[in-house]
Amino acid sequence: MMSTERVLFVDHTGQIGGAELILLDVVQGRSDSSAFLFEPGPLGNALSERGVPVVTSRWGRGLAQFRRDSSWLKALPLFGRLAAITVELARAVRRHDVVYANSQKAFVLSAIANLAARRPLIWHLHDIISPAHFGALQRRIQVFLANSFAAKVIVPSEAAASAFIDAGGRRSLVEVVPNGLAVEPVPVSRQELRQRLGLPTAPLVGVFSRLAQWKGQHVLIEALARLPGVHAIIVGDALFGEQAYAAELKRQVATLGLGDRVHFLGHRGDVPMLMQAVDAMVHPSIDPEPFGRTLVEAMLAGVPVIATDAGAAPDILEHGRAGMLVPPGDVGALAEALDHVLAEPELLKPQLDYASRRARTHYNLARMLESIGLLIRNVRAGAAA
Repeated sequence: MMSTERVLFVDHTGQIGGAELILLDVVQGRSDSSAFLFEPGPLGNALSERGVPVVTSRWGRGLAQFRRDSSWLKALPLFGRLAAITVELARAVRRHDVVYANSQKAFVLSAIANLAARRPLIWHLHDIISPAHFGALQRRIQVFLANSFAAKVIVPSEAAASAFIDAGGRRSLVEVVPNGLAVEPVPVSRQELRQRLGLPTAPLVGVFSRLAQWKGQHVLIEALARLPGVHAIIVGDALFGEQAYAAELKRQVATLGLGDRVHFLGHRGDVPMLMQAVDAMVHPSIDPEPFGRTLVEAMLAGVPVIATDAGAAPDILEHGRAGMLVPPGDVGALAEALDHVLAEPELLKPQLDYASRRARTHYNLARMLESIGLLIRNVRAGAAA
């Protein structure tokens, strides 16, 4: 059914990360809606391809490099630009029925811009609100604005919901809507995929996420040093001012003598195929994640999963029934888990079959879109009543 609500989708970045992939699914079929982005980039192009008009701020370029764990004192020189973006947003808000903020920065400015327009405001919170990810003042501002101005706060997991509530957020605002995917495996063998993609024939593991210290790629590299003959692909790039970490990873690889076994592939548009080509997918985050899109992608692809036992991963993997869990930052435990998976892959078939069924049932794209669509309609109806 075609959606008729005029929704203004707001995002702070022009890049495409996990949260933006969800946004690109949510906007499908919303021809009466539009998007407001702080900066240009691939996201704007992808939204336009889906028939969503895009307005790009004149003042937002480069603001994505202001990291979410940075001190707000560092943002003081940016306040003039932030105020200008807020004015632009306020003009756009008035032409819509609902405002849908898809990131923390987008929500903060949308809440301020919406003071005059008074449209119902939804915050799709794709983060864990905790000291590991945000400064104290940031957390207080986020929670205050949510409690004061948000009609609903969508979160992808119970872990994200608990973190929001523990930070002082009102429980009544929260709607848990697990992220949904629709990824069908490519019907070719792993060996054929590797040949097609130019990947090594040796035992191969992969990590798929943007390059960031809390994502834990360095833990995988250190574990690899304990596993002779095992190769790894690291898929992703430094999107939000984390180039120093990306450079440090390459220095780590050189120091450990792993230059011929660790392959940095950068940002790729063929992640589902790359994931199918590996013998195991590693999710090595050292801080809790609000969700784990790559976990579900691997489950759908029939690939063994090893993830850290924190955030949403234990729920997604049903506490080890659909994949292996290791303590965050534990190099020895990760190396041992990889050795087990690579040594006896045939023993994992029952787990892989169960993981695939669970992914299709619990993390279904149609189910996610139906839940979010109903929430948007209810928020609009409540504002009109």
